[in-house]
Amino acid sequence: MKSDSELKKRIGTIDGRGYKAYKQLEGRYRFARFELNIAHVQGDPYAAPSRVRVRVDRGASGLLPDTTSNRSRRTALCDYLTRMFYAACQQVCRGSRGIGKSGVITVARPVQEILERNSMAINDRYVEVRFFMGLPAVGRKISGRDAMAMFFDELPRIVEASLFMKNLEPQSLYDHIRTAEDADALRAELPRRSLIAFAADGALLPRASGIDPKPLPSKQAVRFNSPDRFRVEMDLPNAGRVSGMGIPEGVTLIVGGGYHGKSTLLDALELGVYNHVPGDGREQVVTREDAVKIRAADGRNIEKVDITSFITDLPFGRQTRSFSTSNASGSTSQAANISEALEMGAKVLMLDEDTSATNFMIRDHRMQLLVAKEHEPITPFIDRVRQLYLEKGVSTVLVMGGSGDYFSTADHVIQMTGYEPVDVTDRAHEIARICVSERVREAGEAFGSVSDRIPMAESFDPLRGGKVKISTAGLRRIVFGCRDIDLWDVEQLTDPAQTRAVAYALQYAVRYMDHRRSLKEVADRVLADIDQYGLDILTSYCTGDLARFRRFELAATVNRMRSLKVEQRVADG
Repeated sequence: MKSDSELKKRIGTIDGRGYKAYKQLEGRYRFARFELNIAHVQGDPYAAPSRVRVRVDRGASGLLPDTTSNRSRRTALCDYLTRMFYAACQQVCRGSRGIGKSGVITVARPVQEILERNSMAINDRYVEVRFFMGLPAVGRKISGRDAMAMFFDELPRIVEASLFMKNLEPQSLYDHIRTAEDADALRAELPRRSLIAFAADGALLPRASGIDPKPLPSKQAVRFNSPDRFRVEMDLPNAGRVSGMGIPEGVTLIVGGGYHGKSTLLDALELGVYNHVPGDGREQVVTREDAVKIRAADGRNIEKVDITSFITDLPFGRQTRSFSTSNASGSTSQAANISEALEMGAKVLMLDEDTSATNFMIRDHRMQLLVAKEHEPITPFIDRVRQLYLEKGVSTVLVMGGSGDYFSTADHVIQMTGYEPVDVTDRAHEIARICVSERVREAGEAFGSVSDRIPMAESFDPLRGGKVKISTAGLRRIVFGCRDIDLWDVEQLTDPAQTRAVAYALQYAVRYMDHRRSLKEVADRVLADIDQYGLDILTSYCTGDLARFRRFELAATVNRMRSLKVEQRVADG
């Protein structure tokens, strides 16, 4: 390992030369308080910033053993330090100095969720941050003076501010860790109590806006308060006893007038599969990990999915046992989304009528009289939702404001009034008993089959022009080889770092595609490797900008690949 004085010397030598001379800086250097590893230098000032790592001795960092005493705490600590490093970059860096990415020092920016990330690596020996530097250039010539400032002034200040306990706020750090640990404890308790979700009393569910996931200022928001019927108490390792609304297994309706908070509650529940940062308002709103948000997704690709539980007897003899299309309708896409979620082991489905296909959700009595069943291939969800629970053990949470016919299918009914939940289960059941629906049930006696599908490795080609091309654009788009994958409808992806990890996982997963393993088996193998080796296993080099995803989001991405080819296994009946 070279000394920091050697780095100074090299920068001085290449000052004013062409940009590619920065390559000479690659290597490891010993600074007074940390080790610097310039792992990869960008080839052009407009290219992606250079990949850099800093390693601090664990003992010198002052981070005590209790901060990493279990997986929950370790994940939360890595997340917290990433946030502190990002904040320090924002405070210390002078900003743009030259053309392109010149002058940038940054790390993958976290969002409201606490996720497992590879931006930080922590063990008993060291704390390592993986980040990015835009090495400065003026007119495509190396700016040595600015590079000196970045490496010897700004970077040491950022490292000191974010990786050493003496410069951190202990209360803030431990709040972060304990909040995540409590949320994990809550989530683990749900199946033991036959619950699918929990929302603590006092939670703040509304967000600042549709594009801003930060909480609505508390003066403008109504705090959550559980109806007595659904109130449960939980004992947490740090917060002690908390109370809130426990949603039991079964079929739960969330009803109410427009703008009264139905979708706001569902939005919080669908992201309850993740932990949230202190101050988010949803710290103690948790949902089982096997919960999947379902919606219609017009135009998506579908490859050999069994949708016969919902759609059969299409015109012109088109079969639905192994249904494929490159341009799905609202109803076929929603049917496929449910079938694919069940295929991957989902035990909770979450639906909002606002993002569902109307003809998939309900066919009322008058429409049944006008259009006979023999001319309607769709079996609406209303006639399958109880079968899903009774036969498959799959619960449903459904936002419904437009059809009272669902009252007779529900085990629990929660009305949102002015963002406050009210138990109206008995009243809904009474209405269903008094006002008998004239619609005729259109489903068979059993829900039907769920078929596993076996992905074909040859349909996963990341090459473009003879080179591997894998990239992302924000949260909802992946470029994989010659094709784009549109994820606009995969609503439980929350961080662009997850999308990047999923993109690389597509290529990694091929090693387990042997024409025998199902998509679920392949996804589980990938996640098992991440559990054992970390997110770094997904790439041939350390990027530092990946975050953990679930098998449901990986499978959803695979299912939206327009190159996808699969074989079906015999259905389980």
